[in-house]
Amino acid sequence: MNKQELISEVANKTGITKKQARNVIDAFIEVVTDSLSKEEKVALVGFGTFKVMQRKARKGVNPQTKDVIQIPARKVPKFVPGKNLKDKVG
Repeated sequence: MNKQELISEVANKTGITKKQARNVIDAFIEVVTDSLSKEEKVALVGFGTFKVMQRKARKGVNPQTKDVIQIPARKVPKFVPGKNLKDKVG
């Protein structure tokens, strides 16, 4: 499902217009992105949690040259599914 299909589904399930659904989804994405950029968790009970994880620095290999390279430490977003979501999917 892509963003346009999600907008259509939300509009159909809620009875709002596609434009309103797009605004809601865009606002949700913006709020989650802003929270993660401040390293805050976003927990949606039953659905899951968005959080920021720290990856350690590590060594890697350039597949073209086979040279060993150093991959720096960095922060990455992570989604951890909640129990209800896990139960429905699997």
